[in-house]
Amino acid sequence: MKKEKTGKESSNIIDNPDETNSNYRSIKLVIKSNETPEGDGFVVHRSFPSGSIRNLDPFLLLDEMGPLDLLPYESKGFPEHPHRGFVTVTYMLEGRFEHKDSQGNSGKLGPGDVQWMTAGSGLVHSEMPEKEFAENGGRLHGFQLWINLRKTDKWIKPDYQDVSSTRIPQVSTPDGKVSAKVIAGNYLDAKAVINTLTPILYLHFTLQPGGQVVQSVPENYNAFAYVISGEGLFGKDKTTVGEKNLIVFENDGEIISIREPDNAKSPLDVLLIAGMPLNEPIVQYGPFVMNTREEIDKTLEDYRNGRIGKINF
Repeated sequence: MKKEKTGKESSNIIDNPDETNSNYRSIKLVIKSNETPEGDGFVVHRSFPSGSIRNLDPFLLLDEMGPLDLLPYESKGFPEHPHRGFVTVTYMLEGRFEHKDSQGNSGKLGPGDVQWMTAGSGLVHSEMPEKEFAENGGRLHGFQLWINLRKTDKWIKPDYQDVSSTRIPQVSTPDGKVSAKVIAGNYLDAKAVINTLTPILYLHFTLQPGGQVVQSVPENYNAFAYVISGEGLFGKDKTTVGEKNLIVFENDGEIISIREPDNAKSPLDVLLIAGMPLNEPIVQYGPFVMNTREEIDKTLEDYRNGRIGKINF
């Protein structure tokens, strides 16, 4: 897959951080995620789309999958379903999934693994608990993010980047109070191994008490954070936000601040995601995301006639 230049890169620790600086971003919205059943009964916590926000260009959806404790032989997941016109990013925290698609691809995802799937011109895809994991039962927990594609990229051949946890760069601040997994973009001296068509920053931070993230993000990038666990202080105004909440930042600066107070009783686990908006029309019909209604009609016709494919193995 081709790699695009992202312009100004997110980079290093900023000396003498001061949230009163006008270059620090404030918070636009805090949204509590909603429990939503998906697939064959898998409960996700959906941040958007919601009644508060439809999308955050170029991002179309953020789901926290579970956490869900499966009993032995209780297999809940996401059976065969089509995609066209965008990217799905699956990031596993716990448990094991196996996937396969209409082009004959298959694979497995375990804790810490990432699948960056560019659906492009379309495929039928399945994500279910891995067979041995399903037989034994256990906890499934992860995230799925949908990212839009430019009009010129919506018809490219589908592509996978399956990246194991051992290949995801990890880095810590000099004081040891912040650690980061770099899924897309870069943090400190660590740069992601995943190539993206749309310039993206995707970081998973763990902040110990007294830890602080001061991250540079181009001002035109739309940016948000999602609290996995714990409670922290976000943005210029140091707004306190707890788990299963989405924090949407204003585009009013180039620095995002996240703090974990010195007296915090537990670490803060949080995703920070940002991307360059495409500023193109979005016409969405479920798992199809195109630019015009005519393209959606063609996509539905293609799907009904089997031209997007079928899983036959």
